[in-house]
Amino acid sequence: MFGNNPQRAPQKGNGEVLQVKEIFPTLQGEGPYAGWSAIFVRMGGCNLTCDFCDTDFEDFDEWHKDSILDEVAKFSINEENQIVRRLVVITGGEPLLQPIAPLCDDLLERGFKVQIETNGTLWRGLDKRVEVICSPKNTHGVYAMLRDDLLQHITALKFIVSTYRENYKNVMEVGQSAYNIPVYVQPMDEQDQQKNLDNLFYATDLAQKHGYRLSVQLHKILGIR
Repeated sequence: MFGNNPQRAPQKGNGEVLQVKEIFPTLQGEGPYAGWSAIFVRMGGCNLTCDFCDTDFEDFDEWHKDSILDEVAKFSINEENQIVRRLVVITGGEPLLQPIAPLCDDLLERGFKVQIETNGTLWRGLDKRVEVICSPKNTHGVYAMLRDDLLQHITALKFIVSTYRENYKNVMEVGQSAYNIPVYVQPMDEQDQQKNLDNLFYATDLAQKHGYRLSVQLHKILGIR
């Protein structure tokens, strides 16, 4: 999107109808569950306009929650009718713009592991079993401290790093130390082969210097969604 998306506000509602960009089976390419077979539910809209964003989350449709559950169930099985995907990743855009708690509850009841990926600017009450991967964004030159109610639920923090952008050169304290939250560093995709290689080496160096965990976008390396 490269920051050209509308900046959307959080929505109210009962979660029975949600705005969804797409649902698809793939491998989780980033963070703690990298390499896991997964089903992605990409929600529409975001409240930030990051100029390096590489994800299209607009042009969404309204889906009833039951239809989302049916689609997830369809993608969870292989050709032999065996369940091979138990991880559901709810991402965006920004999934916490929408009332996703009922969807998460229903997925958990059906035996799925649920992970959401958020930019850390919003929070809604979610079941404690939902794993929250937070990727803080640097806005106006600073990383804001994350709200306490969110920090209590974060499984891991994922910092996007770039050797070319001053605002994204370092991992900053956003509250992770008090909760002993694992930190991942991921090289920024700048749509430039040389810059991306430099960012990979830079992220690798940061990980080794500070004990962070390296996250690379496996799906892009493999050429899958």
